[in-house]
Order: sequence, then C-alpha cells, then structure tokens
Amino acid sequence: MSVILYLIVGGLIGWVAGLILGKDIPGGIIGNMVAGILGSWLGGKLLGSWGWEIQGFYVFPSIIGGVILVFVASLILRGMNK
Repeated sequence: MSVILYLIVGGLIGWVAGLILGKDIPGGIIGNMVAGILGSWLGGKLLGSWGWEIQGFYVFPSIIGGVILVFVASLILRGMNK
C-alpha cells in the first residue's frame, strides 16, 4: 500500500509543479509521477528536509524541486523540437 501512496503523492507533486509553470509534463500521469519523485529528490538535495512531510516527501522542497525539473525539461524538449 505504501508504494501506491508514494506514486500518488509523487504524481500530485509533479502535477502541482506543472500547474505552477503552466506547462504540460510529457507522459501524462506517468510523467507527473516521475517529475514528482525526481523533483522531490532534487528539492531534498538542494533545500534539505523542512516543512510538512507526506509519505516521505517534504512538500515545499519537493514542489520547488519539481518546478526546477519541469522548467529544465521544458527547455530541453523545446530545444529538441527546433
């Protein structure tokens, strides 16, 4: 059950990061999960562990890391499409 909750929270964090930037994450739900989980890891490395914790994710660093990840991914994908 914890793996399912982990994926759901990761998907929500990726979705919120996409909403903040106003960009779609490629891959739909799976892309949101990947962006949320990787963004959480990135945010934890850059900002540490602070704020609310949900299923192993610290909310504020995770969302900030997700925003950074989505922004960089959108720049890379936009460059590849040209």
